[in-house]
Amino acid sequence: MPTKRQNKNQKHLIFIEFKVENILTHNNMKDIHQEVQDYYGTQLTKSEDLKTNACCTVSKPPKYMLEAIKLIADEVQAKYYGCGLTIPSAIEGLKILDFGSGSGRDCYIAGKLVGENGYVIGVDMTEEQLDLANKYIDYHQEKFGYKYSNVKFLKGNIEELDSLNLEEGSFDLIISNCVVNLAKDKLKVLRDAYKLLKPGGEMYFSDVYSDRRIPTELQSDSMLWGECLSGALYWNDFLNYSKQAGFTDPRAVEDKPITIENEIVIERVKDIQFYSVTYRLFKIEGLESDCEDYGQAVEYIGGIKENENAFLLDNHHNFPKGKIMSVCGNTYKMLFDTRFKKYFKFYGSWDTHYGIFEGCGGNMPFTTSNPDTLGSSCC
Repeated sequence: MPTKRQNKNQKHLIFIEFKVENILTHNNMKDIHQEVQDYYGTQLTKSEDLKTNACCTVSKPPKYMLEAIKLIADEVQAKYYGCGLTIPSAIEGLKILDFGSGSGRDCYIAGKLVGENGYVIGVDMTEEQLDLANKYIDYHQEKFGYKYSNVKFLKGNIEELDSLNLEEGSFDLIISNCVVNLAKDKLKVLRDAYKLLKPGGEMYFSDVYSDRRIPTELQSDSMLWGECLSGALYWNDFLNYSKQAGFTDPRAVEDKPITIENEIVIERVKDIQFYSVTYRLFKIEGLESDCEDYGQAVEYIGGIKENENAFLLDNHHNFPKGKIMSVCGNTYKMLFDTRFKKYFKFYGSWDTHYGIFEGCGGNMPFTTSNPDTLGSSCC
């Protein structure tokens, strides 16, 4: 079983420890989808069966989410294999699609938070996980006090969403929790997400990334795929894929390093560094490739009950209530052209361009968050 340990220098990092003899190497990836289904459908019976901590949420959920989590069935919770918090705030009444919904845990949390006027569809390719998720539809409807269930599950591969006849431009929000890394054609997944979102909609998801491209021999390792490491995207490839798909300005919300603590495995992966990162991708026309300065500013006026005192857009933009803050053109549009518009006052226009906006951080996608602020719980 994996162990979690703390030491003086890295007390808040995620440590991964597993037996090397359990690694099964294959010469090709022809059957990777079947292997992933088998891994999550039959080899894993609960989250504790994972051989690494990569698919483990280490941040403590906010209060509003914890209240929803308390209502989720224990069996659904036990088969949760996510790596982040993938449900943003201000989602009441939204139509949501979950890529790789697994046991249904995130779908049911979202189902509670969107209310009876919202709707959630989960897509997963593993029969056993779908059976479990469907088993608790009536249970959660009763727990939430709803007249009808607002959650539905579909069997499907997130690389083949075309076959599900989902209506393009019909979803307000797409979520996904440590699943995109399991896809072979990640660019297609992102392109399909863009098509399915309404204008102003967003994809908000957590996944595992690496600081370099994963070598072919590791990409052929089925167990490491199931553990969310071999399929990790090099962060720069992810940024390029996102832009190719139409998501011009990807924004990282939260990032945490994943550290492997096993000498033999360290030798196997060499110096590859892994990160658990939550991104938000907006479907907005007119976003620019760089942060440009038009002399604009915004003021958060409150109204989001989960974020009454301050609103966090990403890891470079936290808006305290009542404070007027300068923003780049892209950030302005991410607030003005989305569901967040009613919670802000907007200042300035597009009449004058002042050059590059200097306030959106550097080029690195990960911020190396302050270790003293990181949680260590796994829920």
